[in-house]
Formats: sequence, structure tokens, C-alpha cells
Amino acid sequence: KDSTRFAVIGDTGTGGIDQYRLAQQLIAVHAKFPFEFVLMTGDNMYGNESAQDYVNKFEAPYKQLLDAGVKFYASLGNHDDTDQIFYKPFNMDGMRFYSFKPKADLRVYALDSNYMSEEQMTWLTKELDDSTSRWKVAFFHHPTYSTGGRQGSVLQLRQALGPLLPKH
Repeated sequence: KDSTRFAVIGDTGTGGIDQYRLAQQLIAVHAKFPFEFVLMTGDNMYGNESAQDYVNKFEAPYKQLLDAGVKFYASLGNHDDTDQIFYKPFNMDGMRFYSFKPKADLRVYALDSNYMSEEQMTWLTKELDDSTSRWKVAFFHHPTYSTGGRQGSVLQLRQALGPLLPKH
């Protein structure tokens, strides 16, 4: 009853068969386990980013979810044009980093891990300090911890975010 269900996707913006397969899996899961929104961790669009590309690489694959009222919230990846911040269905409202509050006890923070500027870190620190939400979720493109062979942990990002992480 008080839970919040959401999905997380990343590196999906190809418009290819694999993206459509992922979309079908999300649709199937949503039918059984209705999630309220989707966090997009970047690389939302590969290659060209014309108006038709937004249709082919986002609107068409996820049409059924969008029609069902599922909101998508994007963060930028290293393959993304920063103009994506103005694309309304990504809900970035013209901002490279932003937050939203889907429920009274949850605040979600979208960060731009391509460039963790002093401005962004100051903003995030203030947002975290001012938040009264019990749950705080940050999402971004580059992994702070990873055992992946292709791209491991991004140590500079971990160091930048370190002072903001909860102490154990």
C-alpha cells in the first residue's frame, strides 16, 4: 500500500529490436506489477536525435506504457545530446540535474554524471539537507561501483559523491 514501484533502464536508445524486446518485457511486468514511473540512467538516444529519432527510439517502443500514464524521468549519458533536457517526455524540464517527489516520503534525484560540477554538487548537498523525505534515491549514468569488465567503477564520481553518501 505504501510502497513505490518503479523500473530502471539505461543504454537503451537504439530503436532496434533489443529495445523493443526490453519494452515488451517492461509492458509484461507492468501488467502484473504496476510500476509508477521509469528512471532512465542515460544513453537514452544513440546516433541521430532528430524529431523522428525521438519517435523511433523512445515514443514507439514505450508507447503502451506512455499511453498507460507511466512517466519516464531521464538523466544524461555520455552518448546523449544535452538538448534532451528539453524533450518533454523525459521530464527534465530543461535541467541537467533535477529532483522530483513522486510520494510524500520519497525524493528522487537525477544527476548528470558526465560532469559533476561544483554547481551540481552544491545543489545536491542543499537538496539532501533540505529534504524531509525518508527515502532518497539518486540515479545517473556512470557506475560508482561496478565489477563489469567493459566499464568498471568510476572512481572520480565515487570520490565526488562520497561526502554525500550515508555513513554506516
